[in-house]
Amino acid sequence: MKAIRPLPDLLISQIAAGEVVERPASVLKELLENALDAGAGRIDVQLEEGGVRLLRVTDDGSGIPADELPLALARHATSKIASLDDLEQVASYGFRGEALASIAAVARLTLTSRQTGATRAWRLRGDGGGSAEPAALAAGTVVEVADLYWSTPARRKFLKSEATEYGHCDEVFRRMALGRPDVAFSIAHNGSIKRRLAAVDFAGRAAALLGADFFPHARPLDVAAGPLRLHGLAALPAYSRSGRDEQFFFVNGRFVRDKLLTHAVRQAYDDILHGARHPAYVLFLALDPAGVDVNVHPAKTEVRFRDSRGIHQFVFHALQRTLATPLGAPPAPAAPGESAGGPVNPGMSAASAAAASGASPTPPTWRQSAFAAAEPRPAAYYDFVRAAVGTPDTAGVAGTQGNASPAEEGNAPFLGYALAQLHGIYVLAQNAAGLVLVDMHAAHERILYERLKTAVDAGPPPAQTLLVPLLLQASDKELAAAAEHADTLGQLGFEMAPAGPRELAVRAVPALLAGGHIAELVRSLLAELAEQPASRVIEAHRNELLATMACHGAVRAHRQLTVPEMNALLRQMEDTERADQCNHGRPTWRQLSLAELDRLFLRGQ
Repeated sequence: MKAIRPLPDLLISQIAAGEVVERPASVLKELLENALDAGAGRIDVQLEEGGVRLLRVTDDGSGIPADELPLALARHATSKIASLDDLEQVASYGFRGEALASIAAVARLTLTSRQTGATRAWRLRGDGGGSAEPAALAAGTVVEVADLYWSTPARRKFLKSEATEYGHCDEVFRRMALGRPDVAFSIAHNGSIKRRLAAVDFAGRAAALLGADFFPHARPLDVAAGPLRLHGLAALPAYSRSGRDEQFFFVNGRFVRDKLLTHAVRQAYDDILHGARHPAYVLFLALDPAGVDVNVHPAKTEVRFRDSRGIHQFVFHALQRTLATPLGAPPAPAAPGESAGGPVNPGMSAASAAAASGASPTPPTWRQSAFAAAEPRPAAYYDFVRAAVGTPDTAGVAGTQGNASPAEEGNAPFLGYALAQLHGIYVLAQNAAGLVLVDMHAAHERILYERLKTAVDAGPPPAQTLLVPLLLQASDKELAAAAEHADTLGQLGFEMAPAGPRELAVRAVPALLAGGHIAELVRSLLAELAEQPASRVIEAHRNELLATMACHGAVRAHRQLTVPEMNALLRQMEDTERADQCNHGRPTWRQLSLAELDRLFLRGQ
């Protein structure tokens, strides 16, 4: 048996580097965090060969005293914590005190720094080959990492191509820049500037990094409950992605990938996002640092919450309510003490996790505060619509005039007024912003779906008895499903029973769906019930069944609607939760601004 002996310090650091320094992007993350903890207002990153040959990070932070430079490269030496109490309330990005030592063990590291107020800068090499020497640097710190894994060439073989490694570095760069919009960033690769970001507010930084396509589909949210606050931007399903490349979640300013939070977000999107698509969002969760443990993973991208259930429910309900906001609802007000543009610095604060705040203003392309009417409408017009459609949804817009003053426009409907129907599929409407196009089937499907959910939650929905029972030819499987799930069908508002060896009699249907294609609806519903387990079908599969019912009950394409019917549909959309998309995640409406229409016809050019 081999004798037990202590490991050499270099080997200890190289082992630690296996956890901390996975690839150049891991090095960049540690150096960016150190720069932010030093109070940097500007950070410049230079890479060569994907960061393998050279990775240099320059900041204008507070710098390091000359006599502390050797400690900065020592393992488990840090200025960020000094006791267990500090560890349990970490309010800085880094705290382990082993990053620079681990990096220096597998690369050629040079540390140059000038403390604020010092007469000169000092440089120290990470190989321990000498003491600090004078250097030229105006302020801040420069960390240069060259020839990554030169001392452990076997590890270098696991690195990917230059383009792939740069892509990972750019991903880390985007995360850090999103979390701290108050800091200016730049990144260059092989001498070419790739990104240059000025210090701006959160909305400006998100626009710069996520692109113009994200904002028209993004909903701002800012919800607080006691010590918890969730704010940021969440995209509607129309901007869903095939991957998770645009999912950014920050806890007290720190980017994390947490299963609990991911599950809460996915549940919030569950009723509007289907299939293998993934939502896009930039969300900030702020809470007491003592309520979250960040010391559970070497890379610090995983956390553990003391009240995990409470956090899950808070995130789920806050995001779900935001995504369910009806179109006609006013934008959410800013948090107390904040302007509509949000705070200046949404990043980390050593004093409180509340400094992770980053509430965004309402993107101007997402929602206008007021829309003018397309044309004057007399009060009698709305009375006629209510009588014809049998809904009070148009109440409140009667009397709105087309030439309303700006002060009066706040009472105008969000989606404007219908102009015409296109190919029996789309409703064209006019509002103050321009042209609105509505997919009438998708929109009506969502309206019926939400009404059915509300009705079922309150008990069996009102049923309408058919004057003459509808007789359907049915297979043995359909007859068996109808008999086995008779109670479930009753809870959904249906009454049906066998009328012969191959015949099914439908005697009552939900009143909301009485005008739909009943035969197709019943067959689709029985097909789904036949595939579900006999027990707890309502609880486990209620929404799927209701979505099927809504799809078959909604107005079909090529059905001609009158102008009053189209306007009634628009008003119902404005009052319906999640009306931006149908039950399958497709958008229900689109806005074309006057500026976009002008460009199509080269007006003003």
